[in-house]
Amino acid sequence: MSSQRRSYESGHKPKCLVIVDDTAEWDRAVYYASRWAVRAGGAVVMLRVIEILDQNQQWLGVADVMRAEAIETAELALDRAAGRANGVSGITPERVIREGDTIAQVRAVIDEDSDIVMLILAASDGPEGPGPIVTAMVRHLGSFPVPVVMVASSLTDDDIDALA
Repeated sequence: MSSQRRSYESGHKPKCLVIVDDTAEWDRAVYYASRWAVRAGGAVVMLRVIEILDQNQQWLGVADVMRAEAIETAELALDRAAGRANGVSGITPERVIREGDTIAQVRAVIDEDSDIVMLILAASDGPEGPGPIVTAMVRHLGSFPVPVVMVASSLTDDDIDALA
């Protein structure tokens, strides 16, 4: 269970958490978060979660190389997303890379930062569904310690500007 949010106390600032993944719709969540941060006087935390495969001792060297490659890929994705956020609103987001289960890591980041006031996700409108994170998250929405905002991938920049 998370502690009480402190984002509006003296010395704190409200933050939103955005997950940067490999889906096409990540940009919608980043755009919304960036616009919200400027208007609310808040900040953005960008999270990239990499999966760790079971590490068998004999393959430890291979696992280390795979982890290094995954971290490099995560850094590049966060660079791209941070550049987008900066271009949209002139903000410099915090960047977090975690390893493990996505839902567990999202919860951990929220629990560790009492200034996070919302989680922003983008949902695809494609025939294959809303996306892997949104699909996985739906089962846990009722137990999250912060509101979860879903941004439709079909929203344009102008649409989001009118909302956030």
